[in-house]
Amino acid sequence: MSIAANHELTPQTNTGRPGRLILLNGTSSSGKSSIAEELLATLDGAWFHLAIDRFHSVRARRDWTEETFLPVFQRTVLGFHRAVAGMAAAGNDVVVDHILGERWRLEDCLTVFDGLPVLFVGVRCSLPELERRERERGNRTIGRAAVQFPLVHQHGKYDVEVDSEHNTPAECAALIRDRLGQAPPAAFDELRSAHGFLAVD
Repeated sequence: MSIAANHELTPQTNTGRPGRLILLNGTSSSGKSSIAEELLATLDGAWFHLAIDRFHSVRARRDWTEETFLPVFQRTVLGFHRAVAGMAAAGNDVVVDHILGERWRLEDCLTVFDGLPVLFVGVRCSLPELERRERERGNRTIGRAAVQFPLVHQHGKYDVEVDSEHNTPAECAALIRDRLGQAPPAAFDELRSAHGFLAVD
């Protein structure tokens, strides 16, 4: 489908409501991208899949040292959060594919996504299975999942959790869709309280 040039904004464009976020959190190789693809294929409406890996992949290649790379890496993550929030603020529904392996990442999401409906999803998978996937896929850094494994779920609070080792991406997506249709998500609000964030009126 092509869109002719010189269109004015339609009344349907400005919905007056923020888009919904489905935030998938899990290690590398846990199956988040496959679940996101299933969600986009089966959810109603024009959902988007935004993944932190894609943001890192479009950064210029340089011979970084750890000292020079760390602030660039962290700014990439902070920018990713704000890009997601910007899409949602414009009324777009977004499936977010992320690795919350450090406290500051979660805390920045709690701040930047304030006022947005966030369904927080934990994508679980055993370490032996993650390591097997790393070896078989051939395009992953061996050992990355092992480093992330004890960190990504430390906060301990989700709206729904899925087991990507014993369930297919389609089955995981179905569980997430079911939860999306139930009571409003609460995990992010509870985490804000636990982390000492003040509610914004």
